[in-house]
Amino acid sequence: MDIRCYCITSGTTRQTVDTAAVAAAAGCGIVQVRAKEATAAELLELTCAVAEAVHTANPDTLVVVDDRADVAYAARHAGAPVAGVHLGQDDVPVTAARQLLGPDAIIGLTTGTLELVQAAQRYVDVIDYVGAGPYRFTPTKDSDRSPLGVQGYPPLVEASQLPVVAIGDITPDDAVALAQTGVAGIALVRGIMQAQDPASVVQRVLAAF
Repeated sequence: MDIRCYCITSGTTRQTVDTAAVAAAAGCGIVQVRAKEATAAELLELTCAVAEAVHTANPDTLVVVDDRADVAYAARHAGAPVAGVHLGQDDVPVTAARQLLGPDAIIGLTTGTLELVQAAQRYVDVIDYVGAGPYRFTPTKDSDRSPLGVQGYPPLVEASQLPVVAIGDITPDDAVALAQTGVAGIALVRGIMQAQDPASVVQRVLAAF
């Protein structure tokens, strides 16, 4: 699992699928399919399309579904190359997701405070990584947590036995500073999905690590 560059999708169009594939071809290690407003059926269709395109572009890139363990299960059951799910604090318990998806699935969990990171350690044998944010205030997700900034990550990394992925309005320009905090990777939404050249963004992030 290479989580140095973690792409989170936006939108539900063919451009979403194509951009995810370009990121994968450039070496992005994980693509998370996120479409908060989509129905379960729409998210399943999008997830399968992204997974197939990403797998064709780079079989080593893992595709996970945001929030919906049931959609991840349905996609895997349908034969799509979907690796697992990324869960928030209000989603199904990680233990239930592991039971549903099996031992080989990738499961991530959102954190963002020292207390949440510490609480996640009880699931060190259940989940594969934690997301931690926001790095700065983000227009794509209101978590009610205070921005961490660069200085907020080293204590979280130190407290975690699991790899930590930084998230929250991160730009490619933040990659070098964040890589030096000890995080295993950084998650980008608009930084990749709205980039003129998504491949070069991915390569910049990988170079920072």
